[in-house]
Amino acid sequence: MQKETKVTRRTALSAGVAAVGSATALLSASESEKNLPWIDAHSHIWTPDTSVFKLRPGMTAEDLAPRSFTAEELMATARPHGVGRVVLIQHTLFHGFDNSYLIDAWEQHPNLFRVVGMVDDLRSNCGRAMKQLLKQGVTGFRITPRKGITNWLETDGMQEMWKTAAETRQPMCCLINPHDLPGVDKACRKNPDTPVVIDHFARIGIDGTVHGEDLKRLVELAKHKHVKVKISAYYALGKKQPPHLELVPMIRRLFDAYGPDRLMWASDCPYQLDGDNNYGASIRLIKDTIDFATKEDRQKLLCDTAESTFFFV
Repeated sequence: MQKETKVTRRTALSAGVAAVGSATALLSASESEKNLPWIDAHSHIWTPDTSVFKLRPGMTAEDLAPRSFTAEELMATARPHGVGRVVLIQHTLFHGFDNSYLIDAWEQHPNLFRVVGMVDDLRSNCGRAMKQLLKQGVTGFRITPRKGITNWLETDGMQEMWKTAAETRQPMCCLINPHDLPGVDKACRKNPDTPVVIDHFARIGIDGTVHGEDLKRLVELAKHKHVKVKISAYYALGKKQPPHLELVPMIRRLFDAYGPDRLMWASDCPYQLDGDNNYGASIRLIKDTIDFATKEDRQKLLCDTAESTFFFV
């Protein structure tokens, strides 16, 4: 879960990455889908090679936490848990609007990855940029409030993005807080054909509270048929530690409202690799713990919803 104010977890994250081994894991497609059936709908990656993939102004390699979390390191983490494909999320904290590292990973392994990129909605021709990036594996776009802009969903560029997404099917992936939900509801009413994905439960539970009016607002968004939700980032929500059982009632509420066809599991790595938090605890909550989902439901939560949302080209 991206945080713009400061970077913490350096020591814990570095230890978590070291635990999964070196970056020598092969990214071949030789293993069967039966052995690696699941899709992680949300992970970040970055490289310590900042000479090739530049960091945004003001950031240095010393700010990377962990120092390295490459595509190889991600797959070394994910594969032991049956995850064979991942949706890579642009991380403006480190790379701003430069999607090149994620696109490079897709170009090398188009069978494994899709990209949720970013475009600057304060610049012209956002729609044209979206269509061009679709050819480069970018099948969705992260959008998030911007400092100093109150009506961030109403800029000319943002409105162009929502209209373009209705045509290209690249969802608007909203990294938001609960108080942003009414604005997203308004945008959905204005753009009823635009696909939308709400990241990380709209951060409901980041203060430890996983119910109440905030959850009610997120549930109400289900009335828009093209809205989906990532049930993800457990390390940051509720008690913020395994086994994450306090999040099950919230997942159940969303399951009842959206159904498994509009919910998708995701890890939000490498941040899920933090102290007691780990990849296995994240996926187990959906794969083994929740008791209201059938085998077919789990297939949708862990694969099919993300596949239809992001792997459509």
